Amino acid sequence: MTGRPLATALALLLSSTAALASEASDKVIAAAIDGFIRPAYGRLAETTADLGKSMITLCATPSPDNLAAARATFARTTATWSEVEIIRFGPITEQNRLERLLFWPDRKGTGLKQVQAALADQDATATDAATLGQKSVAMQGLGALEFVLFGTGADELAGTSAAYRCAYGKAIAGNIGAVASDVDAAWRDDKGFASQWKNPGATNPLYRDANEALTELLEVYVNGLELVRDVRVNSFLGKDAASDKPKQALYWRSQGTGASLAGNISGMEALFSASKFGELVPAEERWVAESIGFEFTNAQAAAAAVTGPIDAALADPAKREKLGFFALVTSSLSEQFGTRLSGALGLTAGFSSLDGD
Repeated sequence: MTGRPLATALALLLSSTAALASEASDKVIAAAIDGFIRPAYGRLAETTADLGKSMITLCATPSPDNLAAARATFARTTATWSEVEIIRFGPITEQNRLERLLFWPDRKGTGLKQVQAALADQDATATDAATLGQKSVAMQGLGALEFVLFGTGADELAGTSAAYRCAYGKAIAGNIGAVASDVDAAWRDDKGFASQWKNPGATNPLYRDANEALTELLEVYVNGLELVRDVRVNSFLGKDAASDKPKQALYWRSQGTGASLAGNISGMEALFSASKFGELVPAEERWVAESIGFEFTNAQAAAAAVTGPIDAALADPAKREKLGFFALVTSSLSEQFGTRLSGALGLTAGFSSLDGD
């Protein structure tokens, strides 16, 4: 076979190979959506609904037990959010939803000042979820509710002297629940963003081909690991114990720092497993996927060891060492995803959504 017949045969072979590769990548994206993203946002919607109910109960019947229950539900909510917050694209980016759920880092203390001002001034519009949702994002998310439930004066919620504080907290919980429900519904819309992501093509305004769709998935890990290591851990873990800044840690008031880090890694691992992303790698390079799984296990074990108040954990040499190891493992994972997995698949991660934070 020579000349045009050979060229035609090669073109058909390449076209068939490309079609198979596209079909495989489409399955990975569909599995990511149905196997992790939709269930995770569903759990978040359920947990935030429980949070709203616990705040309603606390405000209606203030007591130490109801305050403890509200705090426990808050901890479950932050843990659930930590697993899915790695998905920083799609519906969560619309209408400032990401920042409305969690405004962080707050390097200038903007959120704290606004929350304290609301409590001091007893602004009535901050006690209604609808009007609160139109205010500063720093006043209406998990960071604001953490201060209400765990910050200075929070123990008064167990009695009748903190009615305004409780009403404000109830509004925050209602707002968080509304945002979570909206994002959950948006991902379940078969004609919405999920459809665009899993059906790339020339007429698709977001993803023109399978590589662009897969790159979005790759960047979940590239950006997520950067978030966990550089923005979260490095915000409070210094070069030595003397330079640690425990009050710069996310959820330090509610003692949820370690659980948040573990949740971030757990979410990434669950997404990697559900999507079968690693199975796209050529057989001779499958060791990359195996190495990623091994490092995920190491990172989760390290984060799980960081329990209790973060200042106490940093003062404990063994736990502080675990945090250092956690940072080291996330660096290894960044290398695995950003260089090895991406190289094996011919993908290149683009602009980091975290740049400029």
